[in-house]
Amino acid sequence: MENDFARERLRALAPGILLAFASIAFGFGLGITFGAAEDDLKDHLHASAEAVLESAYAGDESKARAVVSKSWTYFKRAHLHANALGTTALAASLLLALLGTPGTLARLSSFGFGAGALFYGAYWLFAGLMAPGLGGTSAAKESLEWLAIPSSGACVLGLVGTLICLIRAIFQPQRGE
Repeated sequence: MENDFARERLRALAPGILLAFASIAFGFGLGITFGAAEDDLKDHLHASAEAVLESAYAGDESKARAVVSKSWTYFKRAHLHANALGTTALAASLLLALLGTPGTLARLSSFGFGAGALFYGAYWLFAGLMAPGLGGTSAAKESLEWLAIPSSGACVLGLVGTLICLIRAIFQPQRGE
């Protein structure tokens, strides 16, 4: 009987939980890909920079190498952000389930946190992929603000919503008290 009660709480938060797991899977997938094909990925980044060496880098190979190096750093950020934010979103969703039957704020917080985690990790991957061909990381980040700002904002709002639900659960008097 208690299992059914917990299942209902988790079901109410299922979209956020599934997005959190998708973020974690994305992060793990990147790690596996790095282990299996690091040289191929770096070759792709170098080729992207080489294709625009004259137009984007004015023939300066050292600038192109620096952008490729920073792009690889962005790949690693994608991996780390997806894993860390996905895990944090999952933990927040489970906490929300433990607090009681999830209401609208809990559902929105779980969903926002999960979606934000997944798409913020994707932002860093896309920025890393685009930077060598655009001639710099600033151009890549600016072109992806439409993804970075809402996804990071969703994580922050998910965290704040979770905190509000936690404070309410701790400090609101229970019925009959």
